[in-house]
Amino acid sequence: MTQRKGEKPTISIQEHMAIDVCPGPIQPIKQISDYFPRYPRGIPPADKPDRACAGASASLQATKRDEEPDVEGYDSDDSTTLGTLEFSLQYDQENNALHCTINKAKGLKPMDHNGLSDPYVKLHLLPGASKANKLRTKTLHNTLNPVWSETLTYYGITDEDMVRKTLRISVCDEDKFRHNEFIGETRIPLKKLKPNQIKNFNNCLEKQLPVSPKHSHLVFPSATHFPPRGTSYKSLEERGRIMISLKYNTQKSCLVVGIIRCAHLAAMDANGFSDPYVKTYLKPDENKKSKHKTAVKKKTLNPEFNEEFCYDIKYADLTKKTLEVTVWDYDIGKSNDFIGGVSLGINANGERLKHWFDCLKNKDKKIERWHTLTNELPGSLND
Repeated sequence: MTQRKGEKPTISIQEHMAIDVCPGPIQPIKQISDYFPRYPRGIPPADKPDRACAGASASLQATKRDEEPDVEGYDSDDSTTLGTLEFSLQYDQENNALHCTINKAKGLKPMDHNGLSDPYVKLHLLPGASKANKLRTKTLHNTLNPVWSETLTYYGITDEDMVRKTLRISVCDEDKFRHNEFIGETRIPLKKLKPNQIKNFNNCLEKQLPVSPKHSHLVFPSATHFPPRGTSYKSLEERGRIMISLKYNTQKSCLVVGIIRCAHLAAMDANGFSDPYVKTYLKPDENKKSKHKTAVKKKTLNPEFNEEFCYDIKYADLTKKTLEVTVWDYDIGKSNDFIGGVSLGINANGERLKHWFDCLKNKDKKIERWHTLTNELPGSLND
């Protein structure tokens, strides 16, 4: 076919379909299957992948990442990949203490870029406020098989706690420049423990379990698990524990009230702590002279006071009196915050009533008891 001068060369449709539009020699047009190859299972080896193959490979890798278990998830089918934790628990019934010895962990999941972790262990008693009853071990750096051999102790643990509470043991990875990462956890119902006996555990870590039920923060200080008549659920919100000692001194004709310590107090300050102190009243108090106050303990949720106060009173009059104990958070320049309170006397119930009667029956003998603090302000006390 001759071509006239000045005319553009014409190409047949057959020739056009056989030519690649890119510069260079004539090449057949790639088929769709070349851009979306079908490989067997697994990602294909890519020596020099084109953009299409690279996109398909990235898509497959993203899908694989989506299928990997989430650390924060609830499933625990492959919990052994998180590691194992060896520890022991002992309930000291006489001293109302729970001793938790964290021995070691093995095969922890690597959380850092160097293939290692900086693990530590933290404990929580459930149900309960997390910061108020959190204990933790030291951090061991760059290891997947840490050995702590460290004992952490909860004080103020009662027989009722041993029936209804669960100990949550979490292993975490500490990071200096970002949030600490959760590795795994295990939970032990305290009812599995026998008083004054050491029980050893070697548990596989699990992924984070669901949160406790809606009303798990409610507690009932009485012997039964039901609130006293006329008492609302709100007034039974747990705010911590307090250890009180009572003794009637027959020689001096006075009631000696000891404020020994508090445990797991509610945090009232922005730093996650409180500056607690304790006040006591012996009611009715017509002359308003029965108020006593401890020293303030700075930045703690587990303060030790070890202070005693004397009330001059006849033994026969104790049956008409009520001891009101309140715990406060000290604040500079503003009103102090009420943390919790408890009342002991003939109008009380459960352990509070029993403590008062034991004091009356055992003259000149110091009787110590742990009591639950609630958010109900006894009487009409104001700070």
